[in-house]
Amino acid sequence: MVTLIWAASRIVTTALVLLLANVQGANPWTGASPGYAEFANMWDARWYNIVAVTGYPSVLPLTAGGEIAENAWAFMPGYPVVVRLLMALSGAPWAPVAVVVSLAASLGAALLFYRLMRTVQPHTVALFAVVLFCVAPLSPVLQFGYAESLYLFLLILALLLLLERRYVLLFPVIAVMALTRPSGLAFALALGLHCVHRWIARARDPFPVRERMLAASVVVFSGISGLAWPAIAWIITGSITAYTDTELAWRSAYIGYQELVPFTAWFQGGVWWLGMPLGIVVVSVLILAFGLTLFLPAVRRLGVDLRFWLAGYGLYLLAVFFPQSSTFRLLMPMFPLLGAVAQPRSTLYRVGMVLLFIAGQWGWLLLCWGVDGADWTPP
Repeated sequence: MVTLIWAASRIVTTALVLLLANVQGANPWTGASPGYAEFANMWDARWYNIVAVTGYPSVLPLTAGGEIAENAWAFMPGYPVVVRLLMALSGAPWAPVAVVVSLAASLGAALLFYRLMRTVQPHTVALFAVVLFCVAPLSPVLQFGYAESLYLFLLILALLLLLERRYVLLFPVIAVMALTRPSGLAFALALGLHCVHRWIARARDPFPVRERMLAASVVVFSGISGLAWPAIAWIITGSITAYTDTELAWRSAYIGYQELVPFTAWFQGGVWWLGMPLGIVVVSVLILAFGLTLFLPAVRRLGVDLRFWLAGYGLYLLAVFFPQSSTFRLLMPMFPLLGAVAQPRSTLYRVGMVLLFIAGQWGWLLLCWGVDGADWTPP
């Protein structure tokens, strides 16, 4: 059933993508009315293509003003390495292989997501959560040349292993996941909260010494994995801030070149978008609303470990991310919340949510994927 849901959703999404591609004008990535594979590899997909073909620069490129320019170090190697291997085996070019890898990973993610939801929800709710996952407004990116499909597959697998307390298997999954999308530090925080909770609850839920040592080791390993890519960039380029400087280049168009100061970017973004003091107020309200959301009854039914992930990832985004149009994509790892949205049993509600999500796909494609002139809404 999950495979059928996934296949039906891909048909709907592909139809929407082709409809937009048909009216897409010439742009920096494609000519007018591009084919599917070409249209699915615009924007950051080009950076992943560069990584797959040429690797990473040993010398960081500079702007005319002497600042670090946008470059490939912002894009981790997990996804492009997989695509490159399949390119070598098949002899096919980047674009179609990237789409196939993303599609295959999205199917794997859907199958694992059902298993994850079944650990905390009954069958019908878990199945509808999969429907929402497959038709979500950002689901077109699951069949584009982006790392999101592969990352979500790995993240869902990691969360499933965590809920099943299969700590040993977490080591290789975390290692690959942390080199696919930035996630090691957020997952380390979730794991740390998991360990603290198990320690507190050990009277009713035994936490043997062996499991304590193993779980603590996974926490440390995840933290180290989260720092591995910045360390690799430092070793190869000779600049200790190579990775963070590269990431900061993408927000320079908004607030100029600045140092990375944790927990300030959302407030800077709020002021840039809404001015003072409204920007500060709105961001503060969003933080409070997110915190309260984690304690809603429907969210509490997801269990403590999934809520720990939501809290850990939310804190990570608050610490390092500057809000702009790609914020929607960066929120995709919050997918466990779909398990809360899926709980109402009303047929009218469920049909309405599916239609709303599909409309959201079209809105996201128009706003963030399609290119209209000097586009300032990157996906």
